Amino acid sequence: MTRVNVDVDPDDISSNTSGNRHIQDVLSRRSIIKGGTVVAAAGFMTAGLAEAAVAGPRDHKPGRPGQGRKLLGFKAVPAGKDDAIVVPEGYSAQVLIPWGTPLLSGGPAFKKDASNTAAEQERQIGAHHDGMHLFPLSKDSGLLAVNHEYVDTMGLYPDGDAVITKEKVSKALAAHGISVVKVQRDRRSGKWKQADSRFNRRVTGTTPVKFSGPVTADHAELRSNNSPQGTLNNCSSGYTPWGTYLTCEENWNGYFGTEDASWKADAEQKRYGVTASGFGYKWHQADERFDIAKNPKEANRFGWVVEIDPFAPNSKPVKRTTLGRFKHEGATVTESKGRVVVYSGDDQDGEYVYKFVGDGRWRDRIRHGQSPLDHGTLYVAKFSDDGSGVWLPLKFGEGPLTAAGGWKDQADVLLRTRTAADAVGATKLDRPEWVAVHPKNKDVFLTLTNGSGNGGAVGPRKPNPYGHILRWSEKNGDNTSLSFAWEVFVLSGDPAYDKTVKLDADSLHGSPDGIGFDEDGRLWIQTDISNSSQNLASKGYDNIGNNMLLACDPKTKEIRRFLVGPRGAEVTGLTFAADGRSLFVNIQHPGEDTKAWGTPTPENPRVVSNWPDFDPAGRPRSATVVITKDDGGKIGS
Repeated sequence: MTRVNVDVDPDDISSNTSGNRHIQDVLSRRSIIKGGTVVAAAGFMTAGLAEAAVAGPRDHKPGRPGQGRKLLGFKAVPAGKDDAIVVPEGYSAQVLIPWGTPLLSGGPAFKKDASNTAAEQERQIGAHHDGMHLFPLSKDSGLLAVNHEYVDTMGLYPDGDAVITKEKVSKALAAHGISVVKVQRDRRSGKWKQADSRFNRRVTGTTPVKFSGPVTADHAELRSNNSPQGTLNNCSSGYTPWGTYLTCEENWNGYFGTEDASWKADAEQKRYGVTASGFGYKWHQADERFDIAKNPKEANRFGWVVEIDPFAPNSKPVKRTTLGRFKHEGATVTESKGRVVVYSGDDQDGEYVYKFVGDGRWRDRIRHGQSPLDHGTLYVAKFSDDGSGVWLPLKFGEGPLTAAGGWKDQADVLLRTRTAADAVGATKLDRPEWVAVHPKNKDVFLTLTNGSGNGGAVGPRKPNPYGHILRWSEKNGDNTSLSFAWEVFVLSGDPAYDKTVKLDADSLHGSPDGIGFDEDGRLWIQTDISNSSQNLASKGYDNIGNNMLLACDPKTKEIRRFLVGPRGAEVTGLTFAADGRSLFVNIQHPGEDTKAWGTPTPENPRVVSNWPDFDPAGRPRSATVVITKDDGGKIGS
C-alpha cells in the first residue's frame, strides 16, 4: 500500500460516489462467527491446483470446518513493538535480497547513504517488496519473482524529496516494478542465498511493455507522448498454471499530478482518484510523462494486471486488459472444469471484488498460441442480505452497458471498469484486498483491511478500523458459477475496544491484508496496520503492536501469531519452497514515518527503524525473510 503522508492513507479515502449498497448494509450479527481462517492468494502450489480441479460438487452454502489432526505445532509469539523480526521457538529467520542488493554478483553494491544512481538502481533489487512467488527449479532452488510496490522518498535519496530532479524520478522508476532472481539452498547449512542466473532480471517503471485484449496499445485512450513502458505500484500478485507471473498495479493514480492551475479532473479521473497533487511524489515537476495536464492518456496505461514469463528474460511484460482496469490488489488464479478463473480486489474504501472467467479450456488456448487471459468475461460481485450473492457481467451490450447507456464498446467498459461496476449495481466493500481459493473445497476468501463501514448496530462496525474476512462458496463448488453463498468468516480487532471481537492474546490482530495457504492446509494471515494507527491507543491498536503473520487451522479455526515484524513495516507476500520447509515472507517499508515512533529525516533516516542492517550510518531496507524450522521440519508443524 502506498503511503507518502502518514496522516492520510489514500486507500481509506473513497472515490466511489455511486449509490450502490455497501457490504455493511447487508451484514447481520448472525453472520459474524467466532474464530476465522484464510486461504491462499498468489501462492497456490501446483499440486493444490490439481487437487482443486477434481474436487467434488458441494451444497450451495459455505463449507463448515471439520475435525482433523492438529496443524499448529508451534508456540505463539506475543504481540510486540520491537524493531526486530520475532519468530517462534525452534525457528530461525534469515534476511535475503534487501533493497539495493546487486541483481548479479558483479553489479553495483548498495550504498548505505542512498547515493546509488538511477543507472545503478536498475541493476539492483528494487524497493518495498510486496507480492511474490517462487517458481521451483528443484526442492532446493527456484526463481523468486518479487513485486516492488513503491518508494520511500525520504529513504531513497540522500537529501530527501524537497527538490525533485529528473535523476531522482529515474531512480524511483528504477526501484519500482519486479525482480526475478534465482535463489538456492545450501544443503549443508540450510541457508538460502541469491545466485547468478541468466534468468535474473529487473522490470521497472521504464521497461517496454505490450497490451493485449480489447484495449490495444494504439487505442485512442492510450495515446501518450511516449512509447508504452513500465509497471508501477506493483502490490500483490498471482501465478498461472502455465507458469507465468501476474503482477498487479494498485495505486498508480498517485504518481500523476500537475502545476497547471487550470487543470480539472474529468469524471473518470475523479473516479480513479487522480488529482493535481497526487500522493506527493512530485514526479510531474521533473518528468512530463507524469504531468496529467500535459500527458493525460499516460495514466490510462496503468491499473492493469501484467503477465511476465520468468523463464523468458528477454520477453516483454504484457498488460492483460480483459481483466479490467482498477487498483488491482492481486490476481488469484484457480481453474474449474478446465477453465481459468482470476479473482481480484480493488483496494480502496467503497470498492468492489471482481472475477474473470475464461471462455474455454485454458490448455486449448495455449495449444493454439493464445493467452487464456485474453478470452473470457469479467464479473463484479453483488452481495445480498440473505447470505446469497451473484456475479454481474461487465460486458458491452448487456444490462446498462449499452450504446444507449453511453458505452462505446468492450474496450470502453474495461477502461472504465469502476464506472461499469457502479452501473450494474455491485456491492461496496471495506477495502477489498487479497483473494484466496481453498485448494480442496473451492471456498473463496477475501480480506477487507478496514474502511468507513455502514452497518451500525448489526455490524460488524461503522466505522470498521480493524477489518474482517469474508468467505463464500460458489454454487456446486464451481468457481465459474455466477451465484454464491457468503458469510463473515473472522472479525478482526481487539476485544478490549470492541466486545464483538472473539480473538485472544495469541490471535489478536487487525487490518488483515495478505493471505496464504500451504500444501498441508495451514492458512496464513498477514496484517497491514497503517502507520497512522500502528501501536496507538487512540486508534485501538496499542495491544496489537507491530504488523504480523499468523497461522490458522481451518478445521478448528485456531489462530496463532507466528511472526512479528519490525517497526513501521508491513508484513506482506509469502511463498514456500517446494518441500514446504522454507517460508519466504516480505517485510515492506520498515522505518517509515509513524505516529508512534516519529519522522525520519535525511540527516537521520533511522528514527523509526534501522532493520535489517542496524548500521549506525545506514538506513532501513525492505527485504525478503526466509523462515526455517531448526529441526528441518515443515513450517508451522
